[in-house]
Amino acid sequence: MTASALWITVLAGTAACLGLKVAGTYVPRTWLEKPRVSRVMGLATVALLAALCGVQATAQDQGLHPDARLAALAVAAVALWRRAPFILVVILAAATAAGLRALGWS
Repeated sequence: MTASALWITVLAGTAACLGLKVAGTYVPRTWLEKPRVSRVMGLATVALLAALCGVQATAQDQGLHPDARLAALAVAAVALWRRAPFILVVILAAATAAGLRALGWS
């Protein structure tokens, strides 16, 4: 990708995000107060965060490269499923990643 194509893509993405943000201010308040919309928006936030975590844990350069981050994410998911306190989830995930990297699994 050339430098000019990259900048055009970045500027187009910026304009699209700004347009969505401005359009969001014109949505009637009664639409946003509906229970279904509130529930979907809450789930959309979680889904986007989960997708970001999944991509960050498995992708490297242009391909898939599972490493210690994926195992740490799995440990964190199990700890959250078991309703562990958040600080414990973070410590378990960090210890898992550190332990696997110490064993040579990048």
